[in-house]
Amino acid sequence: MDKYGLIGYPLRHSFSVGYFNEKFTTEGIKAEYLNFEIPQISDFEEIIDEYPELRGLNVTIPYKEQVIPFLTELDPEAAKIGAVNVIKIIREKSSKTRLIGYNSDIIGFSESIEPLLQAHHQRALILGTGGSSKAAYHGLKKLGIESRFVSREPESNEMFSYDDLNEEVMKHYTVIVNCTPVGLFPNVDACPDIPYHLLTPDHLLYDLLYNPNVTLFMKKGQAQGAAVKNGLEMLLLQAFAAWKIWRK
Repeated sequence: MDKYGLIGYPLRHSFSVGYFNEKFTTEGIKAEYLNFEIPQISDFEEIIDEYPELRGLNVTIPYKEQVIPFLTELDPEAAKIGAVNVIKIIREKSSKTRLIGYNSDIIGFSESIEPLLQAHHQRALILGTGGSSKAAYHGLKKLGIESRFVSREPESNEMFSYDDLNEEVMKHYTVIVNCTPVGLFPNVDACPDIPYHLLTPDHLLYDLLYNPNVTLFMKKGQAQGAAVKNGLEMLLLQAFAAWKIWRK
């Protein structure tokens, strides 16, 4: 039986295992989806060796960037982004197993946020600098939106620190995308440290988190009249894209 799975740590918040196993049952697909909660990326090769039936993997935090050196090929889009969340596994009898990295986050994010964008949404702040934030950056760029990363420890002058988010910055950057795990269940009373009192109805807050359904980040945005959305639709769209990648 073909197997698919998810690598990451921790995986208590995982949506994929339920989604794909339900899909397999409903559509009569003889396959199984497993969670591989690995405490370090060096365990990745052991999974590939121990499960010869594996045909594909999803990748979540913190391994979207760390997994790249273990792959044999990168899709051009994933190479440009510098992060992978889908791996297609091709096992050929005559040669070494091929591990091809893709990024379906950019597809899910772009298709999910695009209907919410209005003419005044010209600039975005991306909270966090991990693999998901890179997909968000390239997705926004494709949609014609200029973005700046926000980090607790900026690595360059091209990034903002949270202390830089003054009234002028918040006025010009009306799209804010949370790509950090801050606010994820069970830490539902936490939220990114931005000046929420400077938000307006012109702002759009997009949280890649989906558990809880309405994060504190979103609640504080709603209180100021901002439009908000969580990452559940993005997750569904990227999962559908991952399945297409594995089956093509």
